[in-house]
Amino acid sequence: MSISVHRCGYVNRLGLGSVGVTDDLSYVEDFAPGAGVLPPRAWLDDDAERIPLSGDWSFRLSPSVADAPGDLKDPDTTGWDTIAVPGHWQLSGYGAPAYTNVVYPFPLEPPYVPTDNPTGDYVRTVTIPADWSGSRVVLRFEGVDSRFAVHVNGSMVGWSSGSRLPSEFELTELVAPGKEARIAVRVHQWSAGSYVEDQDMWWLSGIFREVNLLAFKSGAPTDVFVKAAWDHIDGAGTLLVESDVPGTVSVPELGLELPTNEHTRIEGVQPWSAEVPRLYDGVLRTDGGEVRLRIGFRTVAIVDGVLEVNGNRVLFNGVNRHEFHPDRGRALTEQDMLDDVLLMKRAGINAVRTSHYPPHPHFLSLCDEYGLYVIDECDLETHGFGYEPEPPKLPNPVMDPRFRDDLVARMARTVHRDKNHPSIIIWSLGNECGMGENLRAMYDLVKAIDPSRPVHYERDTEAEFVDIYSRMYTSPEGCAEIGADTSLYRNLPFILCEYGHAMGNGPGGLLDYREVFDKYPRCQGGFIWEWIDHGIRTTIDGREVYAYGGDFGETIHDGNFVCDGLLFPDRTPSPGMLEYIKVIEPLRIVADGNDRIAITNRYEVLDTSHLRFTVRIEAGGEVVGGGGLPAPVIAAGETVSVEFPPALVKLRDAGRPETWLTVSAELIEATSWAEAGHRVAWGQMRLDEPARPAEVGAGVPATNVAAGVGGISFGDVRNARLDVWRAPIDNDANPGVADAWREQGMHRVQHRIVSQGERDGAWEVVTRTAPPQLQWGLVSTWRWTAADGAVVLELNVVPEGQFPEVLPRLGVTFELPKVERVEWFGTGPNEAYVDTREAAAVGKYSATVAELQTPYVRPQENGHRIDTRWATLDGLRIEALGPLFGLTVRDWTTHALETAKHTADLTPGDTTYVTLDLAQTGVGTAACGPALPNRDKLKTAPATLTLRFTTA
Repeated sequence: MSISVHRCGYVNRLGLGSVGVTDDLSYVEDFAPGAGVLPPRAWLDDDAERIPLSGDWSFRLSPSVADAPGDLKDPDTTGWDTIAVPGHWQLSGYGAPAYTNVVYPFPLEPPYVPTDNPTGDYVRTVTIPADWSGSRVVLRFEGVDSRFAVHVNGSMVGWSSGSRLPSEFELTELVAPGKEARIAVRVHQWSAGSYVEDQDMWWLSGIFREVNLLAFKSGAPTDVFVKAAWDHIDGAGTLLVESDVPGTVSVPELGLELPTNEHTRIEGVQPWSAEVPRLYDGVLRTDGGEVRLRIGFRTVAIVDGVLEVNGNRVLFNGVNRHEFHPDRGRALTEQDMLDDVLLMKRAGINAVRTSHYPPHPHFLSLCDEYGLYVIDECDLETHGFGYEPEPPKLPNPVMDPRFRDDLVARMARTVHRDKNHPSIIIWSLGNECGMGENLRAMYDLVKAIDPSRPVHYERDTEAEFVDIYSRMYTSPEGCAEIGADTSLYRNLPFILCEYGHAMGNGPGGLLDYREVFDKYPRCQGGFIWEWIDHGIRTTIDGREVYAYGGDFGETIHDGNFVCDGLLFPDRTPSPGMLEYIKVIEPLRIVADGNDRIAITNRYEVLDTSHLRFTVRIEAGGEVVGGGGLPAPVIAAGETVSVEFPPALVKLRDAGRPETWLTVSAELIEATSWAEAGHRVAWGQMRLDEPARPAEVGAGVPATNVAAGVGGISFGDVRNARLDVWRAPIDNDANPGVADAWREQGMHRVQHRIVSQGERDGAWEVVTRTAPPQLQWGLVSTWRWTAADGAVVLELNVVPEGQFPEVLPRLGVTFELPKVERVEWFGTGPNEAYVDTREAAAVGKYSATVAELQTPYVRPQENGHRIDTRWATLDGLRIEALGPLFGLTVRDWTTHALETAKHTADLTPGDTTYVTLDLAQTGVGTAACGPALPNRDKLKTAPATLTLRFTTA
């Protein structure tokens, strides 16, 4: 490959030509990618001298391009404000953020944008070091949203587009060593480029990544391509380092000293993978400078419909990652990026799709170092156009030849910037743009630059030219059909580039996907949408909240659809994150008969020599034994069966109450991403035989039970009533499920006492729960008996009339005086529902009522603990005598939860509200995914529940 450097004009390696540099502001609506911009090159760790320009810049915001003064040749910044770079002006007190998912916040008439186009001017003066004499001076921007023009010392240097891509400008002839240089940058919120940057995120403007002034000595390398491969058959590596300036490559650990542009075979190389991210330090030296290299030997190949790295099938346990911080937006720090990588590694996540633009290059260096597979995606999405042109609808930009040069250039800039990262194993053309010839040109461009990596694009629905077949939100059944039929889609590897939509309470049903991925080799996993909730920290009515669409007064917005991550905005893991961790854990630990444990190693390359296995025995929630579990080293992909230690067998036969064995696999030694003792997998199995439901003994009617229109009360328990409604979760609301429930009146049922009195030794109350106007109801028989200081409730519920097929929940709700702490024996420690219970372990737990709440950015049903055996709420104990119950305890009503916009809207009072569910419909992922399977729906049918209430 030949690498050349062009000093002026926008020239790329496809010969697209250059666009002239002018002071005419028409560049804002130009289809071209830029003017006066240097050609794309690799992001390098070199010894070029640099002046970081992060920090305070003089700043002025004009409401439109027309209002922006034409003074950037010699601006007088007296009276201007200052603004931090990197940063977004909307998060610095200028204008406001706006969120849309699909629709553009301006008319579709490319390349035109609204006249009201906020325009920010940034000015910074810097002294060029005297010792830069004879060096080439380059100004580099890592990211500016959306289009910007650069003036230096009164001269227009050029302009560029592509917000999440770097742009470089030649300043050598415009600055003088030892003298000041004034840099003026004009940034426009909207431009022709905005039409191809319709990613699902906040619209935020400004210089949001670093700016550096660079000095290259004569003969310094500026573009390098490291091509390092590994042969899994013979274990040899190959290395070729291409450089625009010839030099010598040194890799001391391998004893290598070789010229650039020369292909070399190396014996005994250790390969790079996400599990073992082996990197070799190297240096490229030329007469004019050095480049530090981090070399990972690895080979990506597609063999018989399976994507392999180093000869091993890859299963993507991945996430889609936007760059986001609740205070800084997309202006992330290196610590923010490291926090993300460490959280991913500790969770067992092994892959990242950089949705939907290339991330900051430092993040990719962290993926190289810590070990994460990356799908690197171009800065491209045109979702608001739809996927197909329909008259009079405009063609999607990927079908519009006027956008071709820009889109191909964006792809070239992506590949060239990031080509040296071994973590990147797939290139992606972009997201949700339909199909068009511009995409095919982008694909051809990638293959011309780098044929070593496959190319992904999800909207190539028939796999016409991509190397990987991809879909979004396909059901597990649909995935299985693709996995079973290798004649489909050219037998390409199949991944879900988005699935498991993690919006609000969810995602549910992840285990179903994992089972499909394990069964069919071609089904190679996927990427949860998405990594983090994009809630912006702000103050509304004097209370701190995480804002979402509409909170800043936007007239066009998509609400809280921007909050659909596994992490809350402050990077606290959600229950959905904990569920995903459990589903994708690298070991499967289950019972194997009565006295054995089966352990399956799901790692790609690692054996289990880095892990120790421990056991813990709990009876009735109390620890009664534990210790180490002797297990052999298990090779990747293998399963072993391990005997219970003799001491555990004795515990099993001791006639104890409900007894559970928990096996944990922990790190023996600390790694770069976790401390020693970090648990990477666990499994739980019951040792005793489940007991039959307890017989309700004879007692006397509990005549202290009072019945009224509002419900039933006794002691501190007030207003006990049947409950069928839950505060809709996002997966209820967005697909319209909750609307259907409302049409069936479930949110406003009323209660009527049918009869009450002593009957057959119990105080029996019959109630009917039904909505207004409609002709269906639930007839409940409440039988209360008292014995030995306890009150026992036997509840039978029978539906009648034209009742709905599915209920949100079915349970008993009642009120208590303010409760501080809850202790329970059941699943925990976090919330769990019928389809999100993999991470729930049976045990005894304790928490305050506040700690039982899950702070979803938009309040909704939360905090349910499925399969509770007993619970104590201050002085009240509730025990399941029949089926187990689901426990929810909160300091506000369901109505308050449903109507709150933010967590801060929920304020506790003097009453605690308790719900004991017979069952509840699952949470699923239908806000952006398949409908909830019938298996996880609560079908309306006769039901029973038996509970014992005692007080201290």
